[in-house]
Amino acid sequence: MNAPENFVGTTGAPFYQSQANEEALFEQAWRHGMPVLIKGPTGCGKTRFVQHMAHRLNLPLYTVACHDDLSAADLVGRHLIGAQGTWWQDGPLTRAVREGGICYLDEVVEARQDTAVVLHPLADDRRELFIERTGEALKAPPGFMLVVSYNPGYQNLLKGMKPSTRQRFVAMRFDYPPAEQEVRIVANEAQVDMQLAAQVVKLGQALRRLEQHDLEEVASTRLLIFTARMIGSGMNPREACLACLAEPLSDDAQTVAALMDVVDVHFA
Repeated sequence: MNAPENFVGTTGAPFYQSQANEEALFEQAWRHGMPVLIKGPTGCGKTRFVQHMAHRLNLPLYTVACHDDLSAADLVGRHLIGAQGTWWQDGPLTRAVREGGICYLDEVVEARQDTAVVLHPLADDRRELFIERTGEALKAPPGFMLVVSYNPGYQNLLKGMKPSTRQRFVAMRFDYPPAEQEVRIVANEAQVDMQLAAQVVKLGQALRRLEQHDLEEVASTRLLIFTARMIGSGMNPREACLACLAEPLSDDAQTVAALMDVVDVHFA
């Protein structure tokens, strides 16, 4: 059987900087057949952590980026019609159940409400996926794990996770790492020296203190990595910070100018 496209195998282990006991907690949840919910802001390492744990546990990983139009059929599968007739094609959730792997639903609250119908039986002690269109009832093997994530900062009354769903999961809260750890992450991911990484992280922390100043989001670790990578490759620091930090954080010209004032203090 071919591995899924984003399968992380025994080589090419993704870099992950542990922050606390999240690795042990995730592994224990997997061993006990418990689903995991990861909460945290954009670009803080939620997806990388799941990739890392899939590699550590040697499990196939199916990642689904949820969106407004994602339906239960997109997860479970559907009948397709072609020159050879009609056939059934499993969706990523079904493939993960059949193979005993991890199905990771990123930003799960963005998906349509009908997805909860198929997730609930997998997220409790039944651990079962019912495929209505084929009449199959798949019992999840011990290796299967359901993992979902979302950014609590994006939640509103229309797109919050219902308590009846949330209470089926072991929950983990992620945040941007402490400065010392973030420096190591930026240095490793951007392939730059520690001095430049520290300078970029210090700038990032200063920008995060401006969270209440017309910013919908603060500078993520991901953006700091982009910035360091650009500077490390020879790009002018100010231009790199404008393109990788200030402009992604705001569409307002005055706010971007204010962010660049902070940049000028750190990259004089």
